[in-house]
Amino acid sequence: MSGRSEAPFRADHVGSLLRPRALLDARERFAAGRLDADGLREAEGPAITEDIAKQEEVGLQAATDGEFRRSSWHMDFIYRIGGISRTTDEIQVRMHNAEGDQVANFAGLAIKEKVRLAEPIFADDFRFVQEHVGTAVPKLTIPSPSMVHYRAGISAVDRSVYPDIEEFWDDLSAAYADEVRALAEQGCRYLQLDDTSLAYLNDPTQRAVIAARGDDADHQHLRYIRQINKALAGRPAGLRVTTHMCRGNFRSAWAAEGGYDFVAEALFGELAVDGFFCEFDDERSGGFAPLRFVPPGKQVVLGLVTTKRGELEDADALKRRIDEAAKYLPLEQLCLSPQCGFSSTVEGNTLTEDEQWAKLRLIVRVAQDVWG
Repeated sequence: MSGRSEAPFRADHVGSLLRPRALLDARERFAAGRLDADGLREAEGPAITEDIAKQEEVGLQAATDGEFRRSSWHMDFIYRIGGISRTTDEIQVRMHNAEGDQVANFAGLAIKEKVRLAEPIFADDFRFVQEHVGTAVPKLTIPSPSMVHYRAGISAVDRSVYPDIEEFWDDLSAAYADEVRALAEQGCRYLQLDDTSLAYLNDPTQRAVIAARGDDADHQHLRYIRQINKALAGRPAGLRVTTHMCRGNFRSAWAAEGGYDFVAEALFGELAVDGFFCEFDDERSGGFAPLRFVPPGKQVVLGLVTTKRGELEDADALKRRIDEAAKYLPLEQLCLSPQCGFSSTVEGNTLTEDEQWAKLRLIVRVAQDVWG
């Protein structure tokens, strides 16, 4: 068994990191009008540089900007797609944790023009990472095309703009294809499409919500897979693409539960990515049996280390779980990571930065023990 020289890596991570206190303070000043956009960006730079160095110090082979320049893992990107506008309507997502339920509110969206890529999104953010990595491969995370639809449904699409809804889907995939191409031309070699929908759809409760708003809940995952594949069809050689799937991550709470069984055969067998980041930190995610559908040549990054709480996992317990997964997929096709980001929104999960880095160090150490 050996390490890997291409993404995803044996010890990897999803992308977002806890924002340091100084950066949170800067965001508060920006929200209050006491700091302008240039001032906020200046405050973000040193925080990102420091966290890139920490990622390399703990032994990670890939580094991100921690998503420090975003307030949300997905909406900051989606609102910059041409034709998509922010609305005053709120999208409410019911979240759960050990303390009970809470509601996460996201601004709504509307599609009132033809969807297009107005300009490469997060290109400057990625360039900053490129310029400041030392040993690590710079990695960029963006929401998948599915998330444009999943949050609000097809009702967000103005049918006078798209009387034929297939044209909307074609334009959406084309915009993403343009983004992928632009990033690759900039030198991106590791791109991750974050997609909670493909995990949510395993939950019968979530499928009921989708059906109630008029979408085809039983086949929605097939549509999403087709659209992602269209977006990636012309990707340049040398660009490694993964997808990350979780059941929600907001202040240590989640939205859905259930194993990957409902989507597994199509997801693992048909989605044209190089690797799958899969949440497996507790019983909410089900067992490893769906991994039997993963074809040769593709990696599964086992999200065994939770980002929802600070308690550090036991290394031997993680190794036993890797052995369990290897009953369904060869060990050579497996990697290890946290189950999600540490701060999918600016608020972050309920653990400390020291606990975050301890978990990442543990992942590197366990990966070295298992794969060399």
